[in-house]
Amino acid sequence: MNTLHDAITLLEKGDWDAAHTIVQNDDSAPGAWAHGIAHMLEGDLKNAGYWYGRAGRELTVDAQIDDEIAALKASVADN
Repeated sequence: MNTLHDAITLLEKGDWDAAHTIVQNDDSAPGAWAHGIAHMLEGDLKNAGYWYGRAGRELTVDAQIDDEIAALKASVADN
């Protein structure tokens, strides 16, 4: 397991630590978004906001993790 798709699967399972290991090596915008979601799951919203910024996205205070994962998954599937 070491692709963005693998990381998304891990995020869906709540395994932010394993997903984080994968996305640390992904410099793409979707990789940064996944990195931000991993930090959301971890509870580190400050760091999540940084990675959302790297992804060109804004982390809103009412962001729902499940919705973010679904949106990321859909955006990756479209490409």
